Amino acid sequence: MWLFIIPAALFYAFVVLVPSGQGVFFSFTDWNGLSDDWAFVGFANFVRLFEDPVSVRAIGNTFIYAILSTIFENVLGLVVALALHSRIKSRNVLRVLFFMPVVLLSVVIAYLWQYLFQVNNGAITQLLHAIGLTEANPNWLGDPNLVVYSISAIVIWQFTGYTMVIYLAGLQGVPQEQIEAAAIDGAGAFARFWYVVRPLLAPAITVNVMLSLIRGFMIFDQIWVTTGGGPADTSHSLSTLVFRTAFQFGELGRAAAIALVLAVIVAVLGFFQYRGLLRSGGGQ
Repeated sequence: MWLFIIPAALFYAFVVLVPSGQGVFFSFTDWNGLSDDWAFVGFANFVRLFEDPVSVRAIGNTFIYAILSTIFENVLGLVVALALHSRIKSRNVLRVLFFMPVVLLSVVIAYLWQYLFQVNNGAITQLLHAIGLTEANPNWLGDPNLVVYSISAIVIWQFTGYTMVIYLAGLQGVPQEQIEAAAIDGAGAFARFWYVVRPLLAPAITVNVMLSLIRGFMIFDQIWVTTGGGPADTSHSLSTLVFRTAFQFGELGRAAAIALVLAVIVAVLGFFQYRGLLRSGGGQ
């Protein structure tokens, strides 16, 4: 049996393990990605990461993106899944409509929302005017106080349908008999969901929270297309910071250090989040 595993293991080592090891090594150097000359700088790249105001803000932004997307994608996805799990005639069409943004390229979604977020003539601003907020004209992508939340809204809108599908699959496995028995015992709609449906959805919740968390930490396309990290470097995430540092500034060693920090953050948070869900029954 081991002989059959060796080819796949060698391919995995060549494609994943070796490049990852090289990335970790070069994170301790000043390599520019092109020259054969490089010097070992120890932890200088990591120290610079936590001393640079732009990098520190990018770390904070990354957590905001991840937390907001994880919470709202799962809450909205679950609400939509519960609504479309009913027997309404248009449920199949609505499922397709809610899932449609997921299959579109993130770049396309970002350009679409960039148009919707336009100042003065943007569709969202016009909607605010239509409901009576005639003086409202926020600069959604140009205001440092709004830009992170505006980009988070793009991600949430795109991937809520993804969590919806997983929750719908989980709801298919909830025995209708248990829900009916709870209703006969006098449990209301919320009690039936909380004490009957929610525990049985624990595996789906585990998967969705993990995927949303990782996706939030790895956000790149939506930021780079809409703002490029602006205005004034206030919307950067660690992923966009890696790209800018490596391919615009030519500091591959420092970019590798940023990528390593991002990987460690995702791994640690993912591990503890998964362990917590296992203790609460999410992995059963």
